[in-house]
Amino acid sequence: MALRWLLHSACHIVGYPSKDSTNIQQGSHAVGYPCKQEINGVIKSTKPITSSVGFQMPLHYPRYSKADYEKMEEWRLDLLLREYGLNFMGTLEDKRSFAMGAFLWPDQY
Repeated sequence: MALRWLLHSACHIVGYPSKDSTNIQQGSHAVGYPCKQEINGVIKSTKPITSSVGFQMPLHYPRYSKADYEKMEEWRLDLLLREYGLNFMGTLEDKRSFAMGAFLWPDQY
């Protein structure tokens, strides 16, 4: 019961509207909630804001060793970085060192 009260209070403070709430104010841009906007005293409801589905984080962390990164081709590095949402521009050596820094633990390199 206490957890339910705590979650309800936290959601109320953060500003997530409940079903019976009409307190969506101008500038409310929570994903999936309709945005209401007041223009010259008239409340206008706009379409719900949806998030783009252009990138989804892969479920598995890459399991390459330092030696694998050192001999990896540029196109493969580009593909790996793009898969994790990293758009890195630079030379092949820069990409290799960036990938090793991003995906290897410090004791692995």
